[in-house]
Amino acid sequence: MSMFASFNVNASGMTAQRLRMDIISENVANANTTRTEDGSPYVRKIVTFGTKGEAVSNNFHKVLKGASASYVSQGVKVNGIYEDQETEGKMVYDPSHPDADENGYVTYPNVNIVTEMTNLIDASRAYEANATAFSASKSMALKGLQLTQQ
Repeated sequence: MSMFASFNVNASGMTAQRLRMDIISENVANANTTRTEDGSPYVRKIVTFGTKGEAVSNNFHKVLKGASASYVSQGVKVNGIYEDQETEGKMVYDPSHPDADENGYVTYPNVNIVTEMTNLIDASRAYEANATAFSASKSMALKGLQLTQQ
C-alpha cells in the first residue's frame, strides 16, 4: 500500500462518517415531526457503507485472480441512504393535536433518541479513529522525508 493510498482510505472513512453524523442529526432534529411535505410523519434514515472499487464477484476465478488486488487500499463509499421501514412509529393519544387521526392518536416518527445518540457516538469515534490513522500516516511520511534529507 502506498503512502497516499492510506491517506485516501482514511479520508474516505472520515467523509463517510461525517455524512452518517449529518443523517443522525437530521433524524434527531425531526424526532417530533408528525407531518412532512407529503403529509406523513418523518421516517428515520439509515446510511449504509461499502468498499470502494469494483463490484464483488461470486466467480471463484475472478476472486482468485484479484487476490493480489485485495492488498490495494480502496476505501469506503456510501452505498445509500435509506428510510427505515422496519421500525414502527409511536402512536400517542392526543386528540387536541392537529395531526390526530379520527381516534385521537398521533403517529410520531420512528426515531429513538437513545439509538440515535448511540449511533452518533459510534460515528464520532469512527471518525476520530480515521483522523488518528491519517495523522499517523502523515507522521510516518514526514519521518520518511526527514530520513531522506540526512
